[in-house]
Amino acid sequence: MKTREHVSQIKDVDARSDGCLCLSRGHVGRRDDSRNRHATRHFHATGHPIIRSAEPDEDWLWCYPDEAPLELA
Repeated sequence: MKTREHVSQIKDVDARSDGCLCLSRGHVGRRDDSRNRHATRHFHATGHPIIRSAEPDEDWLWCYPDEAPLELA
């Protein structure tokens, strides 16, 4: 399963604002329902595979290469 390869790229990062947090570098981009889809653009520019929500009351991760939600054990 490819996702396990991508999990190895997760770093200990903190969000400084709301949005989607890149778990490789800590970059926060706007959600994909925003006009410029900053989180997806960041993935295409860098290849950083996994994001998580940095929005209050949300708890999800997304793996771009696998185009799937991610659950960590």
